[in-house]
Amino acid sequence: MIRMRSYGLIGPILQRGFQSRKKIDVACALGLLPQWPRGHPLGAQASRLRSQRVSTLCSFQLLRRQCKLASMFTPKRLLFVWAMTLAIPGLIPLRAEELPPPAEKQVVFDTSFGEIVLEVFPTAAPGHVARFLDRVKSGFYDGTTFHRAIPLGIIQGGDPLSRDPDKRPQFGTGGLGELKKETSPLSHLRGTLSAVLLPGNPDSAGSQFFICVTDQVQLDGQYTAYGRVVEGTGVVEKISQAPADSSQLLTERIELKRAYLRDRPPPEVVPFVDTVVSELQKYSAIIHTSLGDIQLRFYPQDALEHVRQFLRFARLGLYDGTVFHRVAPGFVLQGGLMDTRKPPVPDKYRPLLKPLKAEFNPHKHVRGVLSMARHDDPNSGMDSFFIVLDIQPHLDGQYTAFGYVEAGMEVVEAIVARPVDGESPLEPVTLKVEVREK
Repeated sequence: MIRMRSYGLIGPILQRGFQSRKKIDVACALGLLPQWPRGHPLGAQASRLRSQRVSTLCSFQLLRRQCKLASMFTPKRLLFVWAMTLAIPGLIPLRAEELPPPAEKQVVFDTSFGEIVLEVFPTAAPGHVARFLDRVKSGFYDGTTFHRAIPLGIIQGGDPLSRDPDKRPQFGTGGLGELKKETSPLSHLRGTLSAVLLPGNPDSAGSQFFICVTDQVQLDGQYTAYGRVVEGTGVVEKISQAPADSSQLLTERIELKRAYLRDRPPPEVVPFVDTVVSELQKYSAIIHTSLGDIQLRFYPQDALEHVRQFLRFARLGLYDGTVFHRVAPGFVLQGGLMDTRKPPVPDKYRPLLKPLKAEFNPHKHVRGVLSMARHDDPNSGMDSFFIVLDIQPHLDGQYTAFGYVEAGMEVVEAIVARPVDGESPLEPVTLKVEVREK
């Protein structure tokens, strides 16, 4: 089986009662923890499990490796828990292409850590959006701070009391109790902007907001989400990891120096969206590495969407900075996983990271064939590809072959020959993919 990636579990609904390490581990297995506790082994893994509908069985394998008590939970039990969560209304997040139309204006937060650009959705929560935009226009947020953070969980700001450092013990109590709850279709995914509430009072939103650093879908239906980050998730993540005290109040003053509106830029033209087979046959690709080049040709007549997506990612430079992360001599060389990219994928391109429907075809998985890695779900291939090193008939009809190495197998073999730890290279080879047209 070609393993494309590992996923963390989705966090919980309740935190109280999970103070001991054993209880935390059980909570992880059941998905009952709101934000990962600092230092927990799953804390750094942003979960895309629900949004990509990937297999529970793969998450179970991750748990078996990383949670001490996960062996208590069989795949069947976890599948039951997963099915129950899917049955709860409002917990299925909207994909990027399903989002309501954004406002014509975007909001820019100029912070002491850099800029964060947000778009808001008036039809999702009209009252919250109108109040938020009015405050931005009036300069209400200027000089406030991000006062609270959970590492790789959420960051919180918008409290007018935070302008005054002497009022630090009161941070988090100001600017609330002004708005009634609005039921929003938006899910609390990575980058989501949502309203802070007083404990136990759903009609207590106000000026304070929080931004999800990683998926926090357990908050859906409880808090009103009304926007998302479109630029600056790296800044959000950096703020979340700033020093904080035991009550999660930041000890470093991270100022929101200015908040202002700007026009929403026109959408960027996305390449290879509807390019036909006859046109795609004119294209090839070169994988540039420090050990030499690998030249690729494609099978658009048999794997149209896979070829389009590979060329799209390559043309936009998304593969640049990824690595060959898996080396299995005599089997495959695997690379292109966006999770390995340095720097991370730009925010504006994240909506393009969509799983593909399988396009199984007659092409055999023989030496030099280019195929798409996937998860247990046949329709979960997206970005990571592999080059076959020797004939592998058991992959035929199970993975989508979409091209082949036209030249450069000696470079492939040179990469395979480098030192590894298991199937992980000790020094991964970085890629840069160039699209060429005849």
